[in-house]
Amino acid sequence: MNQEENIEQVIRGGPQTEEGKTVSRNNAIKHGLFAKQVIMYGEEEEELIMLGKKMREQYKPKTEIEFILVDRIVAGVWRLKRLLGIEKVEVFSEYGGGILNDADLFFRYETMLERSVFKAMHELERIQDKRDGKSVTPPVVVDVDVNNYKDVGGFVS
Repeated sequence: MNQEENIEQVIRGGPQTEEGKTVSRNNAIKHGLFAKQVIMYGEEEEELIMLGKKMREQYKPKTEIEFILVDRIVAGVWRLKRLLGIEKVEVFSEYGGGILNDADLFFRYETMLERSVFKAMHELERIQDKRDGKSVTPPVVVDVDVNNYKDVGGFVS
């Protein structure tokens, strides 16, 4: 390597080989729950495809919004499976394993993913029921006020 190439490499910085670029690309991965890529190391694309096929077969979407909601369910279930598998997969621990050492964070992610899946499922079912002419009740919103909370021995009156 001549002096010009050496200077250019120093100025450019970062990895130069394909192997180095691959390692660098994964530097920020901690658990993959919010990764842009759908398939992470150790996961099989065929499993995701089969999950999508099974969900489409189960829910039989007909409109664009129904397909979108089924895709949200598939993505949420896939990420939930990833989260639950993190405890078993050694590869994630090499990326820092922060989630493995923080039970609150782990359960917060699990709850968030479950809510996302169930919300999409309920909305899909409501849309399909409405399309099929069934009576559909509007979603219920509950406003909880904890400002005047009184401790009544662990029971809510």
